[in-house]
Amino acid sequence: MKTFSEFWPEYLHQHRHPLNRSLHVIGTLLYISILILVATSRQYRWLLLAPLGPYAFAWYGHFAVEKNTPATFTNPWFSLLADHRMTYSILTGQLATELKRLRISDHDH
Repeated sequence: MKTFSEFWPEYLHQHRHPLNRSLHVIGTLLYISILILVATSRQYRWLLLAPLGPYAFAWYGHFAVEKNTPATFTNPWFSLLADHRMTYSILTGQLATELKRLRISDHDH
């Protein structure tokens, strides 16, 4: 079984296209927003939307943009964790450094 440290570079390799990464950020922020909405409103029916919106954005990014298979299908928990880490890295401006460290470039399909 892989560790998250082993999974992370593979995950980033599957997310080389900037549009795919942007779609993942939108989906992740939508997911977090839905969870905040549920927590503050106690309208638990919104939990049904929590996975739908984010997956729609992410899967479109994989199937239409990146033309690969989402990591969710092979490792859902590490994929979810990596989505959050990538989103944080993008929002804090750290992703470029991480891609360089791992020698992953945009569009090197």
